[in-house]
Amino acid sequence: MSINVLLVDDEAIDLEWLRRRVLASPLDLAVVGTANSGFNALKIMEQERVDIILSDIRMPIMTGTEFARRAKVIHPKVKIVFISGHEDFSYAKEAIEINASGYLLKPVEDKDLYDMLESLSAALEQEREQSRSFTEALSLVNKELILRWFEDTSPEPAEPHLRSALNPLLMKGAAAAIIEIDDLEWKMRDLSEEDARVKTRQMASLIRAFVESTKLGTLIPVHHHRFVILCSHPSDSFLSLLDELIKQMAGSSPCTLTIGVGRYAQDEAGLHESYQQATAALSAKWLLGKNRLIRDNLESSPRGTPGARIEQTVVQLLEAIIQYDLVAIDDHLLELFTNAGKKDVYELIIRITSKLHADLQQQNENLYELLQWESHQPDILFQFETIHDILSWMRRRFFELSELLYVKRQRQKRKLIDEIMNYVEENLEKKITLKEVAAHFDFTPNYLGFLFKEEYGVPFSEYVNERKTGRVFELLSDPTLKIYEIAERMGYKNIIYFNRQFKQITGMTPGEYRKKQKI
Repeated sequence: MSINVLLVDDEAIDLEWLRRRVLASPLDLAVVGTANSGFNALKIMEQERVDIILSDIRMPIMTGTEFARRAKVIHPKVKIVFISGHEDFSYAKEAIEINASGYLLKPVEDKDLYDMLESLSAALEQEREQSRSFTEALSLVNKELILRWFEDTSPEPAEPHLRSALNPLLMKGAAAAIIEIDDLEWKMRDLSEEDARVKTRQMASLIRAFVESTKLGTLIPVHHHRFVILCSHPSDSFLSLLDELIKQMAGSSPCTLTIGVGRYAQDEAGLHESYQQATAALSAKWLLGKNRLIRDNLESSPRGTPGARIEQTVVQLLEAIIQYDLVAIDDHLLELFTNAGKKDVYELIIRITSKLHADLQQQNENLYELLQWESHQPDILFQFETIHDILSWMRRRFFELSELLYVKRQRQKRKLIDEIMNYVEENLEKKITLKEVAAHFDFTPNYLGFLFKEEYGVPFSEYVNERKTGRVFELLSDPTLKIYEIAERMGYKNIIYFNRQFKQITGMTPGEYRKKQKI
């Protein structure tokens, strides 16, 4: 940003000379006005941003120092440099009193003038940088607070400082949109880590530059591939600009953009809901396709209405899918789709699949990967002619999804049980308790004991005793080991207790076992 200079002198020749010298400076300076009196200069200051004033100190009617005092009232941080002849040097004391930034003696040498301007320009740039850093820091804090408030599903009313940040947006109504860079991970997988970062930053910069140049709204980065925009443009203009952003990204980068948009709001609660709507719209990307604008067109319903009952049934359906309850899946699908109109069916499809996709993401699962769906495949839902066809297709896919989740959980359980059994095997010659093993695997003893018995078929303590006995048999088969040595090795302090325990399990003492085995 250039530095604006105002020139004040009652002598026209001196004023023109000064203007030419300032414009000839190598610095980024702009002369925003020239005035032949303090009165005219004050009028210019009321209309223009002025950073530096070069003023003659001796002028008729209003002296330079009187003008400077009034100028400081308009703009307290303006830098004022007085120009005076030797005979007016007595004015220097007044200049000091009003905190002038400099004093030049006529005739002013170019070097003195440019040195002064360079010094003041550097000071102004430093002040601007400090102000900019403070404003950006404050803005970042506000953006983080707004984002946290948006992501709270049951938010309290906005705090006063947050409300002050939201109010300017809501004066004419505002809407939330969420921008997501499509396929970022797999399109960058063949690049080096540094090249991928550079490409990602370039795409983020394109988004920021577009938002700034079009004054689209407030941009809040969420992740390196996702951004929130809060916009107070008229609805048609907002959507048109978002479409233009999508086209620009598709034409200039390896990735595309998908944008979910919420409805316009007039108050805080409405803006929070607009963000939730934008989130829901974006989560329908897998169904409706990417590289496009997706608007949330589903009207929310008050509690107790049929819409609220639908929401409850959707939640129950998703729970049944996760619990591998195929009968309940079928029941809930019938409840949702029986007697539904064509328009209602399509809205239900979007609502169900969007919520399912979002819920699975919270469990670190990916709907695309689980069902191996490409984004265009569910378009088949919109080609079916009867509700029976749609219901049949969704039933098969949700049964398949439920089974995939069940099998995956079973594998995870089996893996955990295998890890527990390996741990026991490695520590057989130590004292092993359920509490100690549960702590090692970050579970409660009750849960781990239940899980182990459900998967392996016997209680954990019984399994440990069985494995310890097996190890004792192995050690007893080594004739070089004494029985008391085996007892100590297996953690028994008392050989009598060891003998008693062994006999209780096998029906014979360790010595009798060796005799029988001829060891």
